Amino acid sequence: MSDRKPGVYICKGCGIGEAVDTGALEALASGDLKVPVCRQHDFLCGADGVATIEKDIAAGAVNQPIIAACSQRVMTDQFNFDGAQTVRANLREWVAWAMPAGEEDTQMAAADQVRMGVAQAGKMDVPEARVEEGLSTRIMVVGGGSTGLNAALEAAATGHDVLLVEKTGKLGGWGAQWSKRMPHRPPYRDPQDNNVSSLIKAVQGNSAITVMTDTTVAETDGMPGRFSVKLANGAGEKQEAVGAIVVATGWRPYDATKLGHLGYGASPDVVTGVELEGMLANGGVKRKSDGAAPKTVAFALCAGSRDPEHLPYCSSVCCGASIKQALQIVEADPEAMVYIIFQELRTPGTAEEFYRQAQEAGVIFMKGKVKSVGADLTVTVDDALLGQEVPMEGLDMVVLATGMVPNATDPDKPAAEDGAEQLANDIDPVAPIARAGAAEIATPAWGEAAPEGGPILNLQYRQGPHLPMLADGFADSHFICFPYETRRTGIYTCGPVRRPMDMAESAEDAAGAVLKAVQSIRSAQAGMSVHPRVGDLSFPKFGLDICTRCRRCTVECPFGAIDENEDGWPVLNASRCRRCGTCMGACPVRTISFDNYNVQMVSEMIGAVEIPDEFSEKYRILILACENDAAPALDMAGINRHSLNAEVRLIPVRCLGSVSMLWISDAFQRGYDGAMLMGCRSGDDYQCHFVKGSGIAQERMANIGQTLQSLMLEEGRAKAVEVSIADSAKVGKMIDEFVEEIRGFGMNPFKGF
Repeated sequence: MSDRKPGVYICKGCGIGEAVDTGALEALASGDLKVPVCRQHDFLCGADGVATIEKDIAAGAVNQPIIAACSQRVMTDQFNFDGAQTVRANLREWVAWAMPAGEEDTQMAAADQVRMGVAQAGKMDVPEARVEEGLSTRIMVVGGGSTGLNAALEAAATGHDVLLVEKTGKLGGWGAQWSKRMPHRPPYRDPQDNNVSSLIKAVQGNSAITVMTDTTVAETDGMPGRFSVKLANGAGEKQEAVGAIVVATGWRPYDATKLGHLGYGASPDVVTGVELEGMLANGGVKRKSDGAAPKTVAFALCAGSRDPEHLPYCSSVCCGASIKQALQIVEADPEAMVYIIFQELRTPGTAEEFYRQAQEAGVIFMKGKVKSVGADLTVTVDDALLGQEVPMEGLDMVVLATGMVPNATDPDKPAAEDGAEQLANDIDPVAPIARAGAAEIATPAWGEAAPEGGPILNLQYRQGPHLPMLADGFADSHFICFPYETRRTGIYTCGPVRRPMDMAESAEDAAGAVLKAVQSIRSAQAGMSVHPRVGDLSFPKFGLDICTRCRRCTVECPFGAIDENEDGWPVLNASRCRRCGTCMGACPVRTISFDNYNVQMVSEMIGAVEIPDEFSEKYRILILACENDAAPALDMAGINRHSLNAEVRLIPVRCLGSVSMLWISDAFQRGYDGAMLMGCRSGDDYQCHFVKGSGIAQERMANIGQTLQSLMLEEGRAKAVEVSIADSAKVGKMIDEFVEEIRGFGMNPFKGF
């Protein structure tokens, strides 16, 4: 922005005017900071306050309103002005509501907030949308089971053309083979008719949906709006353009041959729930040994599930599916005795009605764990009520309720046990890009198990051909905020490939994933980012004149947004980028920047803080707080009137992955006594909204010790911590403890230089 016209607007409402001297803040802005337009207002977010700002903008006096008021996370609509770039300085949550009113340290904290806001405005430019023409709006759905069928219909209902790709010869997947389904409509008490056949007819009769069976995805390249997909089948290979991709490749049952202790293989009358379902759909339940209808049947729930030796997770559907099958057996033969042996019965919500119906129908529920099943069908149960092992004899059939395994993994190559380790190691900077042709991809016949392992999409990404997965093999996502997202922008998962779920849940999940796919396409058309910085028009720019082609930006990008050309220069896939700034923090020569977020901007904000001299006995601690969890936790601390130390200076950053270590060394050279990076939680259930930010920050902080040693400073003066938005009651104490650690080191000897 060549013609910056900042204006500082100081709000006195919400207790700010009682906590600090707003007149002194106005004098600071107009005097020392030389801001031409400075105003106070009793209620800045009210109609009169907003009108005051709008009047200055309309007159051409201001194009960068600096709102010294509340958090940047609130009042965004009120402080959104066409033709102007708004900067927020947090006087409310981080000063007035968190520090003692009327004290010198509180006033100094407020003054520094204004200084940092003015410094921020001085290094920001208005981002320009990177709008591209000719983008595809077609949605590709991979997987033709019940989830994929629902996804295709939902996508067509939004007005988008749909390409439905199914690896086998028929649509319907496992769901097409079920006799009945669990109840999904009132009164939720009886098994209901299977509607997969009607879904298939609806898809085949929809002119907006193109169905390709016996087809696999040989290659996927490009980005949202410009995905180029190579499809392979018996007719050869065909290139298709799509705008977004929904993966609905479903599940497969856990391999029961691994459950020898439960009698599978020892007796033909020990069957899996899937095998029993096949009997129910094809003439009724019969013993494999003699073809007779069983009179006494025991269901062993959690067969291999919630077991660290097999499946460590709960598949959630097994309880309801077993109840459905038990009811069908009793309905076919009211004299039959059916037992369901469970550890914890998981029938939440309306499924409780289903459970009660089974009780009323005579199904017997036993709480305990099946320890073993003999070849004679003797089941040994560790009975939870009796507190001892109880043998069950005289059974005609034992049904093992095996769990769901997502069709995103190679069964012989399980995902890493430690999800955090996988997140750290998922990128190989020199990994070859996998390329598969039609002849290399096996296509199973319909009725066989769904495809096991291997890349689903054969992504032509530097980070490899797979969709990244969590520890249990389910498609990676931020399960609280972005449940459908994968780390490959524009590609969304739904149904059991994302987590275990039944057909009703899968249908809802398909609708959610399709809506995210539509959002991705529309954001690509507008040049905007999707999740979590929705609507951000900025994108990384590379100063190739000083680029060393080190490829750190390519390697560290969590979303595969940066490739290299044949000469090794970075190439941006703009609509893959989520604007986290990790590439900026990774760049050793600081040549990557965003129009509205750059290394120089934060450096200026750090330098804008007034550092007291060594005789004042006042410390200054820099906290760079991630705007996704840490900054909100600090906001909530203020809202709940928890105390924040007045010696800290808080600067929100997009992600800890965007933090340049230059900021830390600059801070200490300017006289700060300590520095803390405050980011989201990480691990198997990571909460980093940009996946790897906290982990990357920890790695970089491990190297900051060398910088501190070169400055003759203690390594303990710099620290990285992880918080969630729920830690608002703890975050103040965390800061206080760090401040005490810094006081133990004493003042930074660089003060005054």
